[in-house]
Amino acid sequence: MADIHQLKRICSQVRRDIVREVYQCQSGHPGGSLGCTEFFVALYFDVMQHNNNFSMNGEGEDLFFLSNGHISPVWYSVLARSGYFPIEELKTFRKLDSRLQGHPTTAEHLPGIRIASGSLGQGMSVGIGAAQAKKLNGDTHLVYTLHGDGELQEGQIWEAAMYAAHVGVDNIICTVDWNGQQIDGPTKKVMDLGDLKAKFDAFGWDTIVCNDGNDMEQLLLALNTAKAKTGKGKPVMILMKTAMGKGVDFMEGSHEWHGIAPNKDQLEKAMAQLEETLGDY
Repeated sequence: MADIHQLKRICSQVRRDIVREVYQCQSGHPGGSLGCTEFFVALYFDVMQHNNNFSMNGEGEDLFFLSNGHISPVWYSVLARSGYFPIEELKTFRKLDSRLQGHPTTAEHLPGIRIASGSLGQGMSVGIGAAQAKKLNGDTHLVYTLHGDGELQEGQIWEAAMYAAHVGVDNIICTVDWNGQQIDGPTKKVMDLGDLKAKFDAFGWDTIVCNDGNDMEQLLLALNTAKAKTGKGKPVMILMKTAMGKGVDFMEGSHEWHGIAPNKDQLEKAMAQLEETLGDY
C-alpha cells in the first residue's frame, strides 16, 4: 500500500497539472477533473494492478475506462505521472495534432487509452463487456469505470446496470462522481437523481457510499472494500461524493467551472493554493 502522505503530494501536483493544461489552451474541463483527483491518484498509484508498458488487450492486468471523458485533464496528468508517456507532453493538451485531445480517443494511440469516450452513457457497457471477456479468458483481474452523476440521466447506464446484475458480472467496480453538478447547473434542478444507493441496490448491485471522495483515507477504504466485494455474484458500485473544483477555492462546488478555463490572474491564484511537489512540466 502506498504512503498516504505521498499520495496527497501527488494529488497536489496533479491539480497543478490540470489547471495549467486547461489554461494553456484556454479550453477544457477543470471542475470535474479537480474533484476526481484523489480517485485517479488512488487508483493508479495504489489500488489498480496495471502496466505502463501499454497494450490494448490488457491481459493480465486491471483495466480502467473513463466514461465521462471530458475530465481528461486529470487522467492525462495521472497517466503521465505514472509513466505512460512523457510529462512534457501535457503541454500539448487540446493542441492541433496532439495525442491529448479534449476527449480521449484511440486514433492517436495514446498509451493508457482503450476507448474513445465523452459521449456520455457508454462507459459502463464497455466496462461490463471487458469484464466478461476477462472471465471468458480466465483472467482474474478487475475492471474499473468512472462516471459523472449527470451521466446517470442517460438511459444506457440503466440498461447496462440491469444487464450486469442479471448475468452476474462480479469482476467490475464502477464509480460515480457524485458531486451534484452538471454543465447546466445542479443535478437536483436539471433532473433529480433521487436515492442513488436505493436505485443501484434495487438493480442488483452491491453499493458502497463514500461520503468524502476527496479524503484519501476514506476513498482508499471504499476502493478496498469494493475489491473485497468482487467475486461474489454481484457488480459493485461506489457512489463517491466529491466537490467539483476541489483544491481551488474559487472553483469549488460550482457548476460554472465545469467547462471553462481560468485567465492568467485566476491561474496565478490557483497555483498559489496548490503546492508544487513533483515539479511542473
